[in-house]
Formats: sequence, C-alpha cells, structure tokens
Amino acid sequence: MGDDARQVPDAGDLEAALLGGPRTLTDRDLAERAGISAELVTDLWRILSLPRVEHGEPVFTELDAAAIGRLAELMRVHDLSMSTVVSLVRAVGHNGDRVAMWQVEALVEDLAAHGDRDDRAARLELLARLPALVGPLEELVVYAYRRQLAAVAGRYTSEFASTESRPYDAQTLPLARAVGFADMVSFTRTTAGLGPAELSAFVQGFEARVRDVVGAHGGRIIKTIGDGALFVADDPVAGALVATHLAEAFTAHVRPKRARPAPPHDVSLRVSLVWGNLLSRFGDVFGAPVTLASRLCDVARPGTVLVDPATAQVLATDPRFVLVEQPSCELTGLGTVTPWDLSLVRAGQG
Repeated sequence: MGDDARQVPDAGDLEAALLGGPRTLTDRDLAERAGISAELVTDLWRILSLPRVEHGEPVFTELDAAAIGRLAELMRVHDLSMSTVVSLVRAVGHNGDRVAMWQVEALVEDLAAHGDRDDRAARLELLARLPALVGPLEELVVYAYRRQLAAVAGRYTSEFASTESRPYDAQTLPLARAVGFADMVSFTRTTAGLGPAELSAFVQGFEARVRDVVGAHGGRIIKTIGDGALFVADDPVAGALVATHLAEAFTAHVRPKRARPAPPHDVSLRVSLVWGNLLSRFGDVFGAPVTLASRLCDVARPGTVLVDPATAQVLATDPRFVLVEQPSCELTGLGTVTPWDLSLVRAGQG
C-alpha cells in the first residue's frame, strides 16, 4: 500500500500540467475579463457537467479564463441566444466527458496488456504519462471535429443543390433520411460469464464491426448502446445497403479474445430500415420514422432486415434488392403494419 501511494502523482502538479497552470482565478475574475456576469460563468461551468463551484473561490485557471472569454465573444459577435449557447456548451460537456473517458480507458487497457501490470498499476502509470499525452490527444480530437464538421457542411451543400427546384414546406421535418436500428440477439446470454477483459474485447469488436459496415456503405452511426446501434443514411439505397450488409456481417462467428480456448459465440442482428423525414437535434434524430424503425427492429427475425411498406415501395425498382411481404403485425403504439423483408440479390436470383 505504501509503495503504491508513493507512485501517485501530486494532484496539484498533474492538474496544472493538464490545465495550463494552477487554480488562481475566481468566477468574478473570469466574469470581469469576459464582460459577463459571475452567475453566467457558474451556469456555463455547470452546463459543462463539471463539479459545482462556490462564488469567490479560486478554482479557475488561465485556460478556463481564455475559454470563457472566447465563448462570451462568440455570443456577442454572432448574437447567439442563451438557449443556443446552453445547447453548444452542453454538447461539448457531454461529448467531451465521453471522449476523455474513452481515451483514458483505451490507454489503461493498452498499458495493462503490454506492460504486465494489473489495472491499478496501469492507471497509476497513465497518470504519470498524461502530461506528455494531452497534446497529441487534444490535436486528434480537434482534427476529428474539423473533419466531421466539413463532412456535415458537404452533405448540406449537396442536399441543397439537389433540392433547389423543389417547393419548401416549413411544416415538414427538414431532413429526408434513411434511419435504421440494429440490435444484437441474445446479448445477455452471449456475454454471460465473460470477465472484464473478455467483455471489453467483445463489445469493442461488435461496435467496431458495426461502425465499419455502416461507414463502408455510406451511412453514419448516430449512437450505440452496448448491444445495438441507431444509424442514418442520406438516401434510401445507401440505407438499404447498410442494413442488409449489417445483417449479413453478423451471421458469422464473433470470437472475443480469450486467454483460454472456448467455443465461438454466434451473433446475429435484428435490423430495420425506414425512409422518411427526421429532425436532428442534440446529436440525435427524432420523428415518426425513428419510432417506426425501432418497433420494426423489435419484431424482426435474427439475421433479417424489416422495412415498412412505404420504404419497400421506394426500393422496389432497385435490382440489387429482394423484397418479400411479411404477415401483418401489431407494433406498439403504431397499430397494424405490414412489414417487408429486405435482402440482397444473390447470384442466380432474378
């Protein structure tokens, strides 16, 4: 215990290295520099999901002051409403926390796997290395953000160019998208008995494969939830390619890394797809098509893709797909729907 305690870096030194200096500034100092109220400083701090601070306590650094100053300038120059500022800051706080935790856990896992360390020793080693790692990790986040922002701008530019001649309906949800769900069958049973390292490898392998398939066929992951994923695509054909390839990609064995021989795990997905108009907010998508896709995924058979009648009609003339009408079923909150099974055409079919 004593040896471990001596290895723990000094908290003040570590924090100063990560935050660019010691905590010497109060909320009033930041407010005065930025030209805003101290109450707004603490509100923004809270929205970032950071620990509560007391008025007048020197808990901020020069890095904090610079960030608050830039945000205040953004509000003034672009005349942003407070609700917009709250949304922007909340997005950074929510996703920043997730990115930081993801990166830390990945590095801990790497240190434990390659350095003959237990989990505690790996975390202590990472703490010692963080000051040297923060720069490259930060640059990676900024690079990815710029690339993603450019991709969003590119999609909007292309979409507006293709719809200039169409009438605009302000009452219709703005984004025409294919939206789908993919849900792993029997996740609880499949992962029962796996240790931490095995479960981590299994979940990472599942998510990596889902992201690879979705990205390869022109879709984007909106979110993953352990054993499932919500995805979108900009046109119905791309969505259909994503959905059908997802269903096929998971009919093979997925073998989590193990220290001892064990039977492989057969993993299948239930998949759904709906073409319709959505609203995008808070990094998520909303609208009737999302609900319909969720309900169709619930009733799909393992290894299959279900679509609604309207989506089936849109895809019916594409020679790459086979559509087979299924028996009508009751979907929770939506009533009776007649789904269609969607699959890829095989050699010799048609």
